[in-house]
Amino acid sequence: MGLVKNMAKEITKEIGNKSREFYEFVLPPVDMILENDSLTVIIDLPGFEKKDIKLAIHKNVLSISAQKPESKVEGAIYRQRPNTIDKKILLPIHTKEEAVISAKFAQGVLTVKIPYSKKEIPIE
Repeated sequence: MGLVKNMAKEITKEIGNKSREFYEFVLPPVDMILENDSLTVIIDLPGFEKKDIKLAIHKNVLSISAQKPESKVEGAIYRQRPNTIDKKILLPIHTKEEAVISAKFAQGVLTVKIPYSKKEIPIE
């Protein structure tokens, strides 16, 4: 009976790890709003602190990484949300290197505003 219990424990642990990897892949939820002269990217990051979040942008890829500090809790911790996020978001625009990008973090929501200019191409 001990062998069956041990195998069930290992299978449950492996499923838990795969489930966690899946959620870390799909999370965080992201909304993008393309307006006249800017793209607003809204990212849900509940449970993270502003100091734990890093943003970078290169051409049309927004990189978000966040790491929660380890909890100092006695006993078992069962997490449903990831404590690490490393996500690359393909943007529907290309940014200029000199663009002034602003970011605001409030109540677990990160809002990034990226200006861009529409440049029409003349056809001859």
